[in-house]
Amino acid sequence: MTDTATETPETAAASEARPLRKSRIGEVTGTRMQKTLIVKTVTRVPHAKFGKIVKQIKKFYVHDEDGKAVIGDVVRITETRPLSRLKRWRLVEILKH
Repeated sequence: MTDTATETPETAAASEARPLRKSRIGEVTGTRMQKTLIVKTVTRVPHAKFGKIVKQIKKFYVHDEDGKAVIGDVVRITETRPLSRLKRWRLVEILKH
């Protein structure tokens, strides 16, 4: 028996409608706060009018419960519920020390 047979149509539609959480890969640029990192991500997108590829740099405040990451690490982060005024992301794994 499959899982879809036990689901009602309402729960199946709700699970399909809910998008997956966003995930980003970035570099740690700050670790001065307790249990919080600042992670910089670089996204390359074409300019809206001219088409030239430009870099967009965005800074995320990330929850790091164990405090394992250090400045310069490449990390994977994912969206989560709001943890504080600025923190909406959490550390998933450290990709490179």
